[in-house]
This record gives sequence, structure tokens and C-alpha cells, in this order.
Amino acid sequence: MQKNWWKESVVYQIYPRSFFDSNGDGIGDIRGIIKKLDYLKYLGVNVIWLSPVYESPNDDNGYDISNYHKIMDEFGTMDDLVELINEIHARGMKLIMDLVVNHTSDEHEWFQQARKSKDNPYRDYYIWRPGKDGKEPNNWRSNFGGSAWEYDPDTDEYYLHLFSKKQPDLNWENPKLREEIYKMMRWWLDKGIDGFRMDVINFISKVPGLPDGKIKPGETYASGSKFYRNGPRIHEYLQEMHEQVLSKYDVMTVGEMPGVDVEEAKKYTNPERKELNMVFTFEHMSLDSGPYGKWDLKPLMLTDLKENLTKWQKGLNGIGWNSLYWNNHDQPRIVSRFGDDGKYRVESAKMLATCLHMLQGTPYIYQGEEIGMTNIRFDSIEDYRDIETLNLYREKVIVGNEEPEQVMESIYAKSRDNARTPLQWSDNPQAGFTTGEPWIKVNPNYKEINAKQSVEDPNSIYHYYRKLIQLRKQYPIIVYGDYQLLLPEHEQIFAYLRIYQDQKLLVITNFSEDNIPFELPVDVEFSANDLLISNYEMNDNNFNKFILRPYEARVYLV
Repeated sequence: MQKNWWKESVVYQIYPRSFFDSNGDGIGDIRGIIKKLDYLKYLGVNVIWLSPVYESPNDDNGYDISNYHKIMDEFGTMDDLVELINEIHARGMKLIMDLVVNHTSDEHEWFQQARKSKDNPYRDYYIWRPGKDGKEPNNWRSNFGGSAWEYDPDTDEYYLHLFSKKQPDLNWENPKLREEIYKMMRWWLDKGIDGFRMDVINFISKVPGLPDGKIKPGETYASGSKFYRNGPRIHEYLQEMHEQVLSKYDVMTVGEMPGVDVEEAKKYTNPERKELNMVFTFEHMSLDSGPYGKWDLKPLMLTDLKENLTKWQKGLNGIGWNSLYWNNHDQPRIVSRFGDDGKYRVESAKMLATCLHMLQGTPYIYQGEEIGMTNIRFDSIEDYRDIETLNLYREKVIVGNEEPEQVMESIYAKSRDNARTPLQWSDNPQAGFTTGEPWIKVNPNYKEINAKQSVEDPNSIYHYYRKLIQLRKQYPIIVYGDYQLLLPEHEQIFAYLRIYQDQKLLVITNFSEDNIPFELPVDVEFSANDLLISNYEMNDNNFNKFILRPYEARVYLV
């Protein structure tokens, strides 16, 4: 297997609005990130992924970009960003930025021009269609609810928006538009950034004709996803992007790809095809969702999680590359989701980290994960800021007359705002995030859960993450070893082997609050001589037969 720096890296995602506020306006900013770089360097991460800081009206918290070449005033200036790049590089770390090119903001100059007239040169930068029988051009639903089309009275046509109506989709069929994007990417790489995380990049190719989807009973609109996920020209576009831009720099690329399966991911990440380094998959993040999608809650079955992660570990091994994540700005906090954010918060956070970081792939840590931050239960819907959450509440409660308590339970579990509460730096007011009034309320548990306390406590979750990162740098088996699942049918234990050259690694994790007997299967050849890491004090040397304590994790090396 080819060795690469991005395979051996650990990535830390910064959601700038909630990271650290340097000027007291309640909004995290670039200067705030610069001030906290030593905290990240000490943690040991190699790469920082910075969520969007570009100029934006903030309809979707910066994922609606109005100018790719400017920085949002709230976050600082281009000079601040150049300083951030330099300071990151000075500490031996790298920076990747978000590339959001499935859509722009409707306030982007291209769209402002496009809506002026049907023959404007920028018209074809977006996807416009006349109405059909007095209605939208097709029956697709937006990913944020409602129709995926917005009527423009000035030109008597509709434009497509797979997300908010303020996020019109770009028309990648237009070679001029593609060249504009490649030019912009080169501009950023020449500034010194080290790669891109590409937002919903597998949505950029749509099936010609934009056919209607199938409407489920009781719904107004259809999911059009099979007509825009992994569309007919997606590989052609990514190969062109690689040839025009990415091949000219030593960069890391990761594509966010809802609805991608292993076979498609092999194509996207096989280095011989010259597309992307790795993809973000979503399958393991929907295992606690029912048939009606993410808000339809159901308990996680560990056997489903093991089966899914194993499929990806086996499927991409030796062909492409996995990205490993539990958390990001769109997902609830993992310790509240698959762990126990009460009695066993520390143990379960460490266990979940062990399970993920010992897999083959590049691990991603989302801000606050390294101190075990938890989900938030705001008192009122008024305290939420996320457009997807607010749209759901309006659709279900205000329009649909559903019981608010039931809808709020889904929001408590799955709202994107769970990840967006300010990073808890200390037990000072507002968790030390700001001296002002934060843009979104701080989680009240910051007195007990904060970075200051975590850095000072040698047994904290933070120091456990430090050790996991150090082990990855120290042992190539953790990066490059093959994977073999053990006990596939066990409903509480996730155990697996990693195998590399003449070494073996045994990873044993307990996903429950029970004491569970573990016994190494008789057909597994393993004789441990080294306990690499564990989240409990060890009082025995048995690796083949013992009782796993609640949320216990152990890793042995031979």
C-alpha cells in the first residue's frame, strides 16, 4: 500500500463561529483560532479542517457563499487568514478548507447577474427551468424541507436549490463555470492551504431532464436524490478537477458524499483514477434513524454498526482510503449518541475514540470531542439557530400540528446545533468562549466539562486522545494494517484485529454499561505482550478471557 502524509494524519475540524471569540462580539473568529493553535499542537493533530469563513449572508452558517475570495467580516480579514496559514505551518501542521461548489449564495455576484435576464452570460451558471402546468419544474424536495425550486417572477422561471432557497445550485454542465471554480481553487492553494474538504461534492452532476421522483404516501414532495447523487458525469468532473488543479499541488482531499456506497467510493478514492483521496460516508450515521429519516429515532444496534464499518474497512482496503469520524458540525455529539453522557461519560468517550482511531483510515476529531462535550437540550425552540432544525419545527408543529414535546425529543437527539454550541474552554462565564453574549447559548455543563480542566487532568479524555494520536504516529500497523472483525454477532462487544507485516493488534471495546465477559475466539492466534492503551486502571494481564467493565476499551499489541 502506498504511504502518504494524509493517511498518517489526524484531522481536527474547527467550526469557527463556535471555536473561540477574540473580540467579544459573541462570534468565534480567525484571531481566536490563532490564539488556540498551541492547544491543538499539544493535542498532536497534524491537519486542521476549517469550516467556511468566506463572505456569506449566513443563511446556512457560511455554507452559502457570496464571495469565494473574501472573508466574512465577523471572522476577520484576509490578512488574518494568511497569518493563520503561516502560524499553522510554523507549528508543523497543515490547513484544509471547505470547498462549497454545489451551490453558492443567491447573493453571489454570479447569481445576481443570472437573475437579471434569460440571456445574461451568467444565466447558465445556475439551473433554471420553466414551470410545468403552473407548478414547479419537477417534484423534488429540498434537503432542508419544502420544494427544491424557487420561482423568480422577473424572468418567469424557477431555479433549483437542493438546500435553502438562498443556495441556488450551480450548473456544472457549463464548462465556463467549471473553469471559474478551478481558477478559484488554484487561487486558494497558491495562498498556501493544503487541500479541501468538498461539501456535498457528489451532488454536482444531475441526471439530464431532471426527472420526477416517487412521492411517498402522506408527503408533498419526492426525494430526487437518485437523480443528483453520484450523477452521470461526476467522475468526469472530478478527474477534470484533478487534472486542472489538484495534481499540481501536494494536497489532501476529502469529499462529503451522502448516499455513496462502497463500490462508488472505490472509484472516487482509487489513486489510479485520479479523483479524491477519501470520502465521508454517511451510512454509519444513519443506523439510529428509522424509515422516515434522521428525525425518526431508533436505538443503535451494535451488530449493524460493526457490519457497516467492517464493510467499509474491507471494501476500501488496498484500493482507496477511509475517513473515520463520529462527529462533525452536522452530527450530534457522539458521547450522547452512542455512549453515555451521564455516569460513564469519560469512559464511554474514551471507548468510542479507541474504537474509531484504531481502524484503518484518517481519523477526524470535531472540536469539543476531545473533552467529551455533550448534546444540548435548550429550553425553547427560540434558542435554536440551525435552519434545518427550525424548518423541521415549523413543518411538524406550526403547520402540521404535531405534539411539540415529541418533535423536541427528535431535536434534542439529532439537531445540528448539538455540535454548534461554543467550545467549552474553562469554567469562566460563557465557558471562556467570549466576553460578550454568544451567538448561540453555551451548554450549561461547562463548569464540569471544559478544556482547562481536561488539560490539567492527566486522566482526562483530552490526554487519552493525545495518547491515541501518539500511538498512530508510532505504530504503522494502526495506519496501514489489515482489519479483521471478531465476534460479529455480539450485541455489546466490538472487537477486531489489525494485521501488518509480523505484527497484530487486538482492539476490544464494550458499547454497554454492563460488565461483559470477553473470551478471545479459539481460532484466533494471538499472544499479547504489550497493552498499548486502556481506559481503566488494569489489574490483570489476561487478554484472552476477562470481564469487560462498563464502556471499557483495551488495545493489545503482539
